[in-house]
Amino acid sequence: MQKPDKLNLKQWAIEDRPREKMKQMGAKALTNAELLAILIHTGNTEDSVVALTQKVMASCRNSLSELGKLSVGELCSFKGIGEAKAISILAACELGRRRKEEEPVKRLQIRTSRDIFDYFYPVMADLQVEECHVLFVNQSAKVLDSMRISQGGLSSAPVDIRCVLRAGLEHRATAMALCHNHPSGTALPSRQDDELTRSMAQACRIVDIPLLDHVIFTENGYYSYADKGRL
Repeated sequence: MQKPDKLNLKQWAIEDRPREKMKQMGAKALTNAELLAILIHTGNTEDSVVALTQKVMASCRNSLSELGKLSVGELCSFKGIGEAKAISILAACELGRRRKEEEPVKRLQIRTSRDIFDYFYPVMADLQVEECHVLFVNQSAKVLDSMRISQGGLSSAPVDIRCVLRAGLEHRATAMALCHNHPSGTALPSRQDDELTRSMAQACRIVDIPLLDHVIFTENGYYSYADKGRL
């Protein structure tokens, strides 16, 4: 009697495919075996990749700590796991161990316009052309990330508001702040600066990511729209 063909991953229901499942439901929804399956990609002639990793995890009593103690040779004893896959598994275990030992990153909290100025000072202090950067913060006003959104000449750096909003949503920011420099050394905002601030603040309100401030940076100081009550 002929054995039925084994389903490959593309024939499985989407919710049973580890990569698709992780994309749709997040990493926490996956079992240890499913996460391991993403690492090694393929199974063998008898087992799907998930069936293979289930066997591996069963041999360790489903303990990631015990998995990390296996040798390359012990992992290679499973049909379908060669040296390259074994090393990938142990490298992932080591990364997990190092992550556990690592101190949590301390995020800077943005409380005032001076905090924004100080944050961007190392980046913008010596710029010879105008640049505009955006700062993303979470609910605790702690910095998530920042990025340059435009680079121009001596007197302008056009900003695409749609790109800023998209980046804010991608970062899951709850607020943001703009900062751009004036190479001329004059901190007073221009008419274009006023228009950008007004348009950005209005767009931010629509997506519920408030604009905390727009800081104009110069070598000797800064101008804050928030401090001047203009937001």
